[in-house]
Amino acid sequence: MKAMVLAAGLGTRLRPLTETRPKAFVEVGGRTLLEITLSRLRSFGIREVIVNVHHFADAIVDYVRANSGFGLRVEISREEVLLDTGGGLKKAGWFFADSPEPFVLHNVDVLTNIDLAQMLQSHINSGALATLAVMQRETSRYLLFGDSGGLCGRRRRDHTELVRQCSGAEPLAFCGIHLISPGLLPKLMEQGPFSIVDAYLRLAAEGNKIQPFRSDQYYWRDLGRIESVQQAQQDLHQNIF
Repeated sequence: MKAMVLAAGLGTRLRPLTETRPKAFVEVGGRTLLEITLSRLRSFGIREVIVNVHHFADAIVDYVRANSGFGLRVEISREEVLLDTGGGLKKAGWFFADSPEPFVLHNVDVLTNIDLAQMLQSHINSGALATLAVMQRETSRYLLFGDSGGLCGRRRRDHTELVRQCSGAEPLAFCGIHLISPGLLPKLMEQGPFSIVDAYLRLAAEGNKIQPFRSDQYYWRDLGRIESVQQAQQDLHQNIF
């Protein structure tokens, strides 16, 4: 099984920490976010990973090589221009072309103990094109899932967008972790930089199954802000995860 780690972003919300280093090098418990993510993927049996890079790209490449990929075969996808989540995955699509297995797409700035094995089983059982880890929490952006479980729209602040008919649409917050069937890759028709969420909504409108994986019982924290990193340090000391 393979995975992609999204690590190309500028980390603007983490400044000044990211003025001299990539966000992948921000540390929790003395370990970088990239080490934590790669080690976590390895613990679930993943052995091959591609990491997209842009901000301080050479530093990430050198770090991965110096640490022998943390026990993984690690490829690098360089982005001269930031391609966002969808564009980044599309550029790296070649990495998954030779495997029929689902793969993981994981943000580098997400700290969690979501059970990827359970998520994979849910993905396989549903026959979905993509399965998204979601939970009930406050956010400015929600994905909407209907009674049947499939993605049917999104809500951003006061604006609701429905892409297909659905009843009982439930707003859930996305956790930045995806399980994706390789059949999704040729369906990414968007060009240049684009959000994978925009592609998911288009695909759902076309009748493709984009399923949720409820993750409310797991620890999860977005480390995109300095205060979140500080809270994660406290959580670690208190053995919360």
